[in-house]
Amino acid sequence: MPSRTFIPVPHTQVKIDDSFWSPRLKVNREQTIPHNYEQCKETGRIDAFKLEWKEGMEPVPHIFWDSDVGKWLEAASHSLAAHPDPALDSLLDNFVASVAKAQQPDGYLNSHFAVVEPEKRWRNLRDAHELYCAGHLIEAAVAHYQATGKRTLLDVMQRYADYIDFVFGPKPGQVRGYCGHEEIELALVKLYRVTGEKRYLRLSGYFVNERGREPNYFALEAEARGEDPTRFPYEYNQSHKPVREQTEVTGHAVRAMYLYSAMADLAGELNDESLFAACKTLWRHLITKRLYLTGGLGSSWRNEGFTRDYDLPNETAYAETCAGIGLVFWAHRLSQLECDSEYADVMERALYNNVLSSVSLGGRTFFYDNPLAATTHERQAWFSCACCPPNLARLLASFGGCVYAQSETDVVVHLYVGSHAQLSVGGQRVGVVQETAYPWQGAVTIRIESESPIRFGLRLRIPGWCRGAAVKINDTDSKGLAEKGYVRLEREWRNGDAVSLDLPMPVERVYAHPNVRADAGRAGLQRGPLVYCLEACDHVAPVNHLALPADAPLTCRFDPELLGGVMVISAEALRVDEAEWGKDLYRPHPARTTSAALRAIPYCLWGNREVGEMAVWLRSG
Repeated sequence: MPSRTFIPVPHTQVKIDDSFWSPRLKVNREQTIPHNYEQCKETGRIDAFKLEWKEGMEPVPHIFWDSDVGKWLEAASHSLAAHPDPALDSLLDNFVASVAKAQQPDGYLNSHFAVVEPEKRWRNLRDAHELYCAGHLIEAAVAHYQATGKRTLLDVMQRYADYIDFVFGPKPGQVRGYCGHEEIELALVKLYRVTGEKRYLRLSGYFVNERGREPNYFALEAEARGEDPTRFPYEYNQSHKPVREQTEVTGHAVRAMYLYSAMADLAGELNDESLFAACKTLWRHLITKRLYLTGGLGSSWRNEGFTRDYDLPNETAYAETCAGIGLVFWAHRLSQLECDSEYADVMERALYNNVLSSVSLGGRTFFYDNPLAATTHERQAWFSCACCPPNLARLLASFGGCVYAQSETDVVVHLYVGSHAQLSVGGQRVGVVQETAYPWQGAVTIRIESESPIRFGLRLRIPGWCRGAAVKINDTDSKGLAEKGYVRLEREWRNGDAVSLDLPMPVERVYAHPNVRADAGRAGLQRGPLVYCLEACDHVAPVNHLALPADAPLTCRFDPELLGGVMVISAEALRVDEAEWGKDLYRPHPARTTSAALRAIPYCLWGNREVGEMAVWLRSG
């Protein structure tokens, strides 16, 4: 039976000291989180909770504004927990007070429906985002309570959750509905874990299990509004069939990831084997048929999500930032149920590529979508639908919680990040220290700090991209026991014991499945966890004119002056001689090619210089 065996070590117990991650987390703390607040304030999202809006006033509080503010509040709380800041603490207190005042007498809380359309409360669960907004505010309340010990917001959201539990459910007089945009399901599990109130777990289970049952609630609701229910594609919000019967990832990618995350949570809390089996079926379908090389997901802007198997276009790829973040959430939850490197491999791929590409090095401009090829694609300071910037901020603010996990007998290292974790193993305090220059180098040293000898298993992930890992304990070769992509080293550990892990990371060409038409005759470049790309500013010829011969040697060199320090891949490529072609649009023989220098940088760093052409997949010469 599935159970939540491998519990993440909270980010508050993990001090990151890493040449790659520390600068990014500092920028998130000092730039991105304050920027998100400024934007929420300027656009009216913060003041919307004053409930002062009147007919004719601009801006009109939007139906999903509360979720943006909730994610900012959660990010700020995570930051505050690890980095005490009296000014931020005071700012949060003031805002929490305004949220508390906005709560309705019956417990309802929503800045749009309280003043703009109060008569439409719960009338359009499919599209109106009420429960989605509630979920993000619940997550914020949990984070704020854990960071500060203050119950003000937690009490407000418990009261709201109690009201939702009164309104929704299978009992007579209750609404047998669920949200069109999943999120509250996983939030309720968090609320249960921090309060111990099992009603929240049951309510989460109700929302997940009711989804897709016949008669479809969204169809009934649409008919009540006078709409044709047959015109809505129920795959879009994963309500086309009960979740245990779903076998393909489908519809809106962010909604799917949040639903699957909740399914994994419930499978672990309730030891629900069929729910875990459904998760694994959906996971297998995603990673073998519908996942981008960068860890992005969602092929089309039309539904912000999935289309059909192997449909992975590059220039029109949507690969929404929030979807990549949702994939990190889902993979992380599955790793808690089953310590299989497959989950952490995908979590790492999404983190180091799709997620990090979405924010500039300065931390104040963002990509909403993350294509794998572009002619012009520029980050923006904010969006009218601003889900991505605060979502990114809350993930990075709690990033340390992705690195380690532990069970009753084992300590698990999922990600290789310079850090110092404080754990309790068998009631004894144990420190785990990582030293590494990952992802630029594959050498990792892990040191154990313990006042007295202690026996436990240490699980180290061997990444799927690595072909020949080597492990030593105190300079002595050790093979350990291989278990689902982790090497497990069990022994009596003593203070100062050191494990050395060598993960060779040569530059590799990678190729897509033959059914991925967009990548036929093309290759990508990857080194370690990083996917690489070409940018126009590094080349004389247009990127689309370059081809990489299959036998061209690939070299790499660390450039400390480029983009904060980066490993660059170089090769001798071929480029089309456009000047030789002439004025004809077509002709009966190909263009002449000449040699040209090729320089590739990590995909996560593109778009930080000039706006111009970019490509991940390269034509073979």
